[in-house]
Amino acid sequence: MPGITERTLSLQLKQLEADGIISRKAFYTKPPLKVEYALTKFGKGLIPILKMITDWGITVAQEKGEFIESYHVFITILKLK
Repeated sequence: MPGITERTLSLQLKQLEADGIISRKAFYTKPPLKVEYALTKFGKGLIPILKMITDWGITVAQEKGEFIESYHVFITILKLK
């Protein structure tokens, strides 16, 4: 994600994991360490809500003649599920 520092990303991922929204799986077989994140069942339950909020935001942006770049990031995340 452009514009985010490694520290900020790490803190956000830790908080999402603590909140039960994502799970973290670490692979220690070979260096470098590989980590995969996935949405939990609870996290997947948020997708319809986030989609509705995103759709609303797009409608508002279109009415005001603005474009929201984060929409493409959100759609990319949804495709990962």
